[in-house]
Amino acid sequence: MKLWKLLRPVSATEDADAVVALLLKPADDDFSVLFVNRVSSPSDPWSGQTALPGGKREPNDEDLKQTVIRETLEETNINLKDHCRFLGTTGIEHSTPRPEMRIVPFVILLEHEPIIRLNEKELEGYAWIPLKELAKRRGKAKFSFGEFPAYIVGDVAIWGLTYRIVESLLRMIG
Repeated sequence: MKLWKLLRPVSATEDADAVVALLLKPADDDFSVLFVNRVSSPSDPWSGQTALPGGKREPNDEDLKQTVIRETLEETNINLKDHCRFLGTTGIEHSTPRPEMRIVPFVILLEHEPIIRLNEKELEGYAWIPLKELAKRRGKAKFSFGEFPAYIVGDVAIWGLTYRIVESLLRMIG
């Protein structure tokens, strides 16, 4: 079954407070996902973590699709209005540090090789990781505050909300 038939339509996006972009780039017989590294900041509950591009909905955003387009452009310089196909959403997720926050992950197919320029106030690095590699790298990330399910790829630990979002996508794909 095709992935986009399992996703919720973008037009039926539920009301939420924030968005993330699951950016898929074809890579051989697989797709790679863009992960970004957030800068360390005391005001950011996801400070220093590996995450997906995205952010909070602004009052001027017409809808959540506009939010994901704006946030992705601001953070990575990837223009989702150009050579990209919105496949759908995976449904609302909730953040552990801020459980009242509702986050919609958009699944977007990039039909080109993007030139990435990070917003250095928010991000300090990025990596494209193939979905098949993630599926093979399930493990645990250990922190002073506990141990959590994670994808461990080299020195990158993808855990928490980002792990749950990617895990949801991988379950859909089968």
